[in-house]
Order: sequence, then C-alpha cells, then structure tokens
Amino acid sequence: MRSVFRTLTNAATKTLLATKSARHVSLFVLACFSAHFLMPTTVLATDVPAHLSGLDAREGPFERLILRGGILVNGEGAPPVGPVDIVIVGDRIERVAVVGYPGVPILEQRRPEAGPGDREIDISGHYVLPGFVDMHGHIGGSAPNIPPEYVYQLWLAHGITTVREPGSFRGLDWTVEQAERAAANEIAAPRIIPYAGFGMGSAEPIITAEQASAWVRQAQSRGAQGVKFFGAPPRVIRAAIEQANELDMGTMMHHAQLNVVRTNVLDSAAMGLTTMEHWYGLPEALFTDQIIQNYSPDYNYQNEMDRFGEAGNLWAQAAKPGSERWNMVRDRLIELDFTINPTLTIYEASRDAAAQRNAEWHAEYTLPTLTRFFTPSRYAHGSYWFDWTTEHEVAWRENYRLWMAFLNDFKNHGGRVTTGSDSGYIYKIYGFGYIQELELLREAGFNPLEVIRAATLSGAEALGLDEEVGSVIAGKKADLFIVKENPLRNWKVLYGTGHYQLNDQNEPMRTQGVLYTVRDGIVYDAQQLLANVRAIVELAKQEEAE
Repeated sequence: MRSVFRTLTNAATKTLLATKSARHVSLFVLACFSAHFLMPTTVLATDVPAHLSGLDAREGPFERLILRGGILVNGEGAPPVGPVDIVIVGDRIERVAVVGYPGVPILEQRRPEAGPGDREIDISGHYVLPGFVDMHGHIGGSAPNIPPEYVYQLWLAHGITTVREPGSFRGLDWTVEQAERAAANEIAAPRIIPYAGFGMGSAEPIITAEQASAWVRQAQSRGAQGVKFFGAPPRVIRAAIEQANELDMGTMMHHAQLNVVRTNVLDSAAMGLTTMEHWYGLPEALFTDQIIQNYSPDYNYQNEMDRFGEAGNLWAQAAKPGSERWNMVRDRLIELDFTINPTLTIYEASRDAAAQRNAEWHAEYTLPTLTRFFTPSRYAHGSYWFDWTTEHEVAWRENYRLWMAFLNDFKNHGGRVTTGSDSGYIYKIYGFGYIQELELLREAGFNPLEVIRAATLSGAEALGLDEEVGSVIAGKKADLFIVKENPLRNWKVLYGTGHYQLNDQNEPMRTQGVLYTVRDGIVYDAQQLLANVRAIVELAKQEEAE
C-alpha cells in the first residue's frame, strides 16, 4: 500500500509541476511555486515509528546541569579557552567558569560546586560551540514524503539548534504548529522560525500595495515571523517590506531571474529587506557594461539546465574585484545593514557533480525519495543534470571564485554574512550540507573563528535573536554542542559520518562527529539521533523493496 501511495504521489507531483496550478499568488510567484517549490505535503504517520522520533535520545531540561572541563569557542570571535565548567539552570546558561590551564590538573577550588540532584557531564578536553543557526532550512519541501523527524534529527545531530524555515512550503499553519511543538519540547527539533512565502494563501494575485500590506498583516496573525519573496512588482515588494518592518517581521528574498532586472539587491536593500538568499541579484547589481544578463537566444527559464547552466556564467559578466562599481555595491549594502545568506553549499554540485552525487553519507543517510528527486528530471527543481559537462563545471568554478571574493571582501569591510544550507535539493542532505557550507566559507577566505561567527552570532543577529542565542555566555539560552575534536582545525570532524583518518595503530578509522547537542537546556545524544536516522532510511528502503 505504501509503495502504491508513493507512486501516486510522485505522479501527482509531476502533474502539478507540469500544469503549474497555483492560482493564489501573483504571476511571478505562481511560476516559482508551481514550477519549483510546491510539493505534496502529506507525511504518512506510519512512516516513522515512535521510537525513532528522537524523543528517546534526549535528557532534560535539568534544574541544574554542569558541563565539566570543556574547551569553549563562544561564537563572539574570542579564541578557544579552557578548561571551563558551564552551569546551565533550566534552559539558560548561568555561569561559564574557567577552572584551570591546559595540560595540568584542574584547580578544584575554581569549580562550581554541584548540589543535590545536579546533573554533571564530564566533557574534559572536548570542544563546546554555540548551536548553529541554519538560515535557510526547509522541513522537506522538495521530494515528497520526507518525514520531519528525519530532517530534525539530522539538524540536531550536526549541532544545529535554530532554523529559519523559508517559505513554509508544507503550509504556514503546519510550520507554525511544528514551531510551537518544538518550543514546547513536544518534538525533538531545533528552534523553528517560520517564514511565509509571499502570496501564499491569497485568493487572488497581489498586484497593489494595499493588497501586499494586508497580506503581510494576515500572515503575521497566522504566526509567520517573516516573509520570503521570489519576486513581484517593485511597488508591491516595497509595501510588503515596509509593513513587515513595522511589525518587526524579518524579510528574505530569492532575487530570481524573472524579476531581477526590476529589483536587484541594491533595490531591495534600499527598500529595507533583511537578507538576500543565494547570490541572484548581486552580480546583476554589479553590471557596468549591460543592464540585463546576457542570456543565450535559446534560453528558457523553465528548462532547469538552461537556468543553472547559464547562471554559471553570470559572475563573469559583473564588475571585477576592486573596481569602482564593486566597491560601491559593497559599501552601500554595508551602510544599509544588509545581510548576505549565500548558501554556497547548494550549488556545489555545479562545479563537481560527481563528488556531490557520490558523497559518502548518501548510502546510510539519504532517503530513497530524495535519491529519486536528485536524479535528472525535467520536472524536478534542481535536478538539472541533463547533459552536465566539463565546460559547465569550469564556468561554475570561476563563478565561485568571484562570488567568494565578494563575500570575503564584504565581510572584511564589516558586512554580515550568515550560513544556510537549503538542503533537500541538488544532492544536499540535511545537516551534512550545512557542514559543507562551513567548509566553503573557509575556502572563501573566512578564518575559522569568522566561520563560527557567521554560523552562530551573525545568524542570531539577522533574526533579531542575538540577546537570546548565538553565543555561549551567561544569561543566554543554553544552545550549544559538544565535539571531541577541534573543529577549528578541521570542519570534517562535525560530519555525522565523522572524519576518516589513521589511528595510532596505523588502522583506518572514523571520528564520531558531534557527541551532544543542547537546545534550551535539553541534552540530545547526537549519536543516537544519527542511529535513528539510519534506521528511518533502512526502513524506507525495505518498504521500497516490498
């Protein structure tokens, strides 16, 4: 029965994508949602047994919890310090105490005393970092029937404790309900910040400023904490952003090609947009010898290989590093306190498709429904491998070089860069894709502490949550994770598959990855979460074989 249901669901997906049936949004958003983002939202309750939900992998919150002897990277730019004891009361950090020096016995007189009933965890020599903020994390929304438990546990197992859900493609009401259940600790999940895709739920196209403002107010009343734009007439976007800012809602935008000529990042930033997603709209703002991207005559936006293939030539058309235009765009965005959320990871396959298609975690951690979705298809967004060539990959490598140069320059002059994964597309798996984003920022020129800040405090700042999360200091929420090895030396130790290396006996082995993730004072066993996910994937494979 399940296999029949999945067959019918996949057929319905292709019909939906082919017919572009989404009457409730403006013409541009109609094209984006129906062609790329609206997916079946049904999740079979029986797909994930209760014991694999992640609730069995947690303890707490505790009246008082003490983490003993760790090495702290606090997320604010300070270098590692340790050994430290971290005292957590309920869901908040009460105290961070330095209790000695490396390589010698702990100074016991400096240690916070444990009282009756306190929970203590010895993390001597282990690294403690703030919980990561994924600024672009879809709860499914790509392939059909992705169990939310699968997504949540992979996020938590990679140290991700806060996720901005862009667009709520499973429905705003559903996403808000999940956010509320996560906040109440009814599910094992990161903190969820639900954004609504602009126009979702509207009975008619939004073509006036008044309609835009009214829609934003209605979205907020339903629990949306922000709005994601794909495109609309500038007067509509401006009105919606202004209304969102009045209501203290966040805004984000994918400056897609169908609308970018009228609204690039300079335009939207001046309107008050909070963050740009990916990189669309940025090279267009850097054009000097043209106004419109130089598309080939046969280009068709609905052809996924056209869309991604020609995107690989876009940065080469922009102003060069250090030019007058380059510096002007950089400085203007910084002046407007604009945030760039690049999601470098989601396009990584464009420059090396084989490496991402064959990533080592796919065997145990990728659901069959995702594997099918990633397979080349003219219907599926991001499955653009119709005839992906060496020439495509070479162009995209140059694209990355220039894109990374701008990000590093923007950061070096005081601009805010955050981290997001957009996993569920283009061979990217939840959690794993996020750690790849950290490696890519390092490649872009960010030093390790700058990468950590982008992944923690900078994301919290962009969300307006920096008084609560984003760093490990007294008074903030107890959001952090613990890993045995030093991630500043090697980000690979954070992957759920661990880091492949030789041990002292000249034997190949793997490190474990994250050991514990703490969110709001609740301690999650990351290794148990990973085991749960492996079981979910194996169960799905068995059902496929029936």
